Amino acid sequence: MGRLAPRTLRGRLSLIALTTAALLMTILTVVFNTMVDRHLQHQADDELRTRADAVATTVDTNGSRVRVLETANDQLLDTNVWIYTGTHLLEQPTPAAADSPLTRAAARLAAQGSRACATVHAVRPRSVRLCSRPVSGRHAAMVVTALDLAPYRNSADTLLLGSLVLDAVMLICTYALTRLSVGRALRPVRAMTEQATEWSAVAAVDRFGVEKHPAELAALGDSLDALLDRIRAVLRHEQQLAGELSHELRTPLTRIIMELDWWRGRPRSTEETRASHQVIAEATQSMLTICDTLLNDARENARNPSTVPGTTGVVPVLRRLAQQLDAPHQVKAAVEASCPELEAGVTPALLERIVSPLLANAVRYARSRVTVSVHRRPGSVVIDVVDDGPGVPETFAGELFQPGRRADATDGHDGAGLGLPLARRLARAAGGEVSYDPGHAPGARFTVTLPAG
Repeated sequence: MGRLAPRTLRGRLSLIALTTAALLMTILTVVFNTMVDRHLQHQADDELRTRADAVATTVDTNGSRVRVLETANDQLLDTNVWIYTGTHLLEQPTPAAADSPLTRAAARLAAQGSRACATVHAVRPRSVRLCSRPVSGRHAAMVVTALDLAPYRNSADTLLLGSLVLDAVMLICTYALTRLSVGRALRPVRAMTEQATEWSAVAAVDRFGVEKHPAELAALGDSLDALLDRIRAVLRHEQQLAGELSHELRTPLTRIIMELDWWRGRPRSTEETRASHQVIAEATQSMLTICDTLLNDARENARNPSTVPGTTGVVPVLRRLAQQLDAPHQVKAAVEASCPELEAGVTPALLERIVSPLLANAVRYARSRVTVSVHRRPGSVVIDVVDDGPGVPETFAGELFQPGRRADATDGHDGAGLGLPLARRLARAAGGEVSYDPGHAPGARFTVTLPAG
């Protein structure tokens, strides 16, 4: 049955409408023709009773015996009429035989002694209707009249054929009009689908809205708008992820290139070569860690943005990052902790990716010192990264965490403006925050808040 069903919504709705209309018309046709049959039978019975009353006026039951009076219309009244006195047949239609089916049926009705009617299939396919009427008086008598039902049957058959033809025409019109109406009703849906496909391919900002559509299409448009927004967010997230990867991978790639250039610049000793290999290996491992961290974060955000499993000791990670900083010789980095055993509810790789951009910026702009301090708050661990540099321009503070924005792109420092947005996004994904303190002076202070481990 599934293979026979139409594949289009218009075809299915048209088939449902056709089936419903066919069922309803079948019921109405049966009811109508049943009522017509009953009405025609009542008409035939009324005709028979009228004739029986007319014949009864010619039957004299007050004398010594029952006798039939002769009248002017005697031949008309005697047509299909039987008159009984008790079980004795006084008169019958001229062509009727005593043992004919009609005569036997008339005798049975007369024997009942009351008004009654019955249908006899005397000569198939013809049917005859019989009705009996008692005649009161000194002697009992019964009058039975008969009527050929062929004219009534012909009328009923004609009405049945007409109703079937009308049903067929109505079903054809119903199917055609339903397909036309559904097609016109679904035309806006088809247009909305094509627009949604086009807009999703180019990440357009156009949306359907709900003002100019009926309630059903408005709900569909609202759903499509939400879907387009999610698609656009996914595309934006992919672009952001690509930018973050390029930003984070730039530093280890630069170290690898510098080591290779330095190693190829002149012959090196075995110890120097081993040191270069070590630097390249560390940079490569750092690249691998960066890729794993960002990709794992993207997967976790897709499943549950608020869940980042794992715990790590904060102080050892911060000290390792401080030792690995490529800082100018005049800049010193120090890690201060109120409790060396502080743990944050993030993985070590994620903690590195959150704090590394802050340390890199602090070292880049500091004059002489970068201080990383760690302390505990109820339910959280707080990391402050403070430098003694010029600080963030007041006019740029509102754009500090926007991707791709830099206070001064010509200041001679390398960077794409993606480090701070990445740090904040990763911290928020872990249930924390990265913020800037505009009231701190001199220099700049950034605060990382992470859930306690």
